[in-house]
Order: sequence, then structure tokens, then C-alpha cells
Amino acid sequence: MYGFDSYVALGDSFTEGLNDALPDGSFRGWADRLAEILAGGRPGFQYANLSLRGKMLDEILDEQLPIALELKPDLVTLCAGGNDIIVPGADVDAVAERLEEGVARLRAAGIPVLMFNGPDTKVLSVMSVLRGKVAIYNTHLWAIAERYGARVVDLWAMGPLHDRRAWSDDRLHFSSDAHRRIALKSAEVLGIPVERDWREPWPVEEVPSRWIDSRRSDLTWTKVHLLPWIRRQLRGESMGDGLSPKRPELAPFVPMDVLEVPDGAQQQAS
Repeated sequence: MYGFDSYVALGDSFTEGLNDALPDGSFRGWADRLAEILAGGRPGFQYANLSLRGKMLDEILDEQLPIALELKPDLVTLCAGGNDIIVPGADVDAVAERLEEGVARLRAAGIPVLMFNGPDTKVLSVMSVLRGKVAIYNTHLWAIAERYGARVVDLWAMGPLHDRRAWSDDRLHFSSDAHRRIALKSAEVLGIPVERDWREPWPVEEVPSRWIDSRRSDLTWTKVHLLPWIRRQLRGESMGDGLSPKRPELAPFVPMDVLEVPDGAQQQAS
């Protein structure tokens, strides 16, 4: 259906699905949601999701990309480099050059590629300082896509993602509804008709946000999320240490809520 019988997802926590949680503590995410759309109920549709939280670009290209090249699916989604560019002092241009190498290899193998640019963080207190770096990276990404004939899901321009409700408390990962919208937008970019519209407006907020509430939220976020992240960076640790991809092999698509998660692939946020 729609020319896609197999799909491999590459990336980090965004593609793994944090924080689109299922009742058992595992994560669904936009990639699983897109796979369900692509499958259209067909038992023969195959899907693998090799992404893992905390992965840097070099790790994705060294560990995940070779598997995708070997499998040669009808579609690869690639979102990588976000963890690299948020590190203080990161060379965004160098990260983009490395990403281009991966895209070039996939396209040289004849594999269609769907890429994702970075979202606009303007609505996020503190995290808004990253807007400039994300914008530069996005400019490189659009140029790469044009050079190699890849498609792009423009997260930056998705209006619903400019609402704080699109984000989790950690200000790094999307909410469940945002993942749903991103899957719908991805299907649209691929030319696949869907019943819902990712542009649906958010419900009107009954209680407006207050300045003091925002400041308290900043303090909580710094203690719960920012400081632990800084400690991990200093120690050379990753959120994904000791974990495995949730769908490591190309296999018939089965929704995560009925899929047995492999040992070591627990999807609890850390």
C-alpha cells in the first residue's frame, strides 16, 4: 500500500517515542504510529525501530545505519544530531556535515529517506536559548535534503508544536498528542491519506499560566531534568546505557501494546 512494504526508523529518543507512554511503561511514539498508518492492517508490512534514547549522531551512523543499509527497506526515517547540537560549544556545521554522510549513503543505496528538522523551542522557558543553533542546523538539513532527494517533515513550522502542551515536563520530548500529530504530518509528507488532521487546534486553556507558576516550573525542571543531564554529560553517560532498541529486527508490524518487549529494552524514562 502506497509503495511501502517495509520501514526502518533510525534515531534517538525522539524516534524511540519518549514520552508517548503506554500503560505498561513502554513508549509508542510517532514512528510506531506512522508504521501503523503505513501497514494499513496488512500482516505482511515489516517494521524495525533501531532508535535509542541518548544516542549521538556518530553512534546512530555507526550502529544503526549499517543495519538499515543491509536491510534495504522501502523507507528509512532519520532524525539525528539533536543531542549533539545542544551540547555547549558544539560545532553545528560539523554535525551537519556528518549527517550528510549518512544521508548520502542511504540514497546511494536507493533507499528513500524521510528526515526531520528541529522544532522551534521559543515557547519553552530556558530551552528557547537553543533556537539559533536549531535554526542553523535546520538550514543545513534542508540543503542536504535537496541535494540528495530526501523528504523533510518540517517540525519547526508545525503550529501545534508551538504550544506548551505539545511538550513533556522535561522540555526535550514531545507529549503523546504531539507524537500523534507528527505521525500524521509524516504521512502527509509521504503522500499518504489519513482521516485526522495534525492541524487541529488545541482546546482553549481554562486556566491561564501565571508568571510565578512559570518560575516555579523552571526551578523544578532545573532540579529534576537539567542538573541530571549535566551530570551525565560530565560522566560520559547516556540515558540509553544498558538498553536495547525496542524493535531491533525487521518484522511484521505489531502494535507495542501487544508486543513483548525484549529483555534490556525497558522503556522507562530516565
